[in-house]
Amino acid sequence: MYRGELLAGYAGESVVLRYDPRDITTILVYRIEGDKEVFIARAYAQDLETEKLSLDEAKASSRKVREAGKAVSNRSILAEVRERETFQTQKKTKKERQKVEQAEVKKSKQLIPVEPEESVEAVSIDSEPEPEMPEVFDYEQMREDYGW
Repeated sequence: MYRGELLAGYAGESVVLRYDPRDITTILVYRIEGDKEVFIARAYAQDLETEKLSLDEAKASSRKVREAGKAVSNRSILAEVRERETFQTQKKTKKERQKVEQAEVKKSKQLIPVEPEESVEAVSIDSEPEPEMPEVFDYEQMREDYGW
């Protein structure tokens, strides 16, 4: 159901309706003048003016509403879409998963008691401290996390 107040002046005329399958809540209305299409207005779906809904999502929502035994309308589709969004769980990013895993590793290392081994201490005359390892960054992960 689309609002048609703006189109009342074109009652009885043939018009061409076009839509983007990625967002069917907005329809572009054209009239034909000769061999050209002239843009008239945008028509927005009632009760879905602030939403963005793809054709595939609308079909799936309509199917689910019908299966529930309800009448398919813009309001019932909107309710189903919002219900689905409410229960949708956010997938953690790779960085978030790694952070949790590292915390678990640190925790497990603290819980494992380390017993000293009975061995002869080796003394090195020219012992140098081991060089510190540089921090390594995953370029692809940084692009994903920071949107570069």
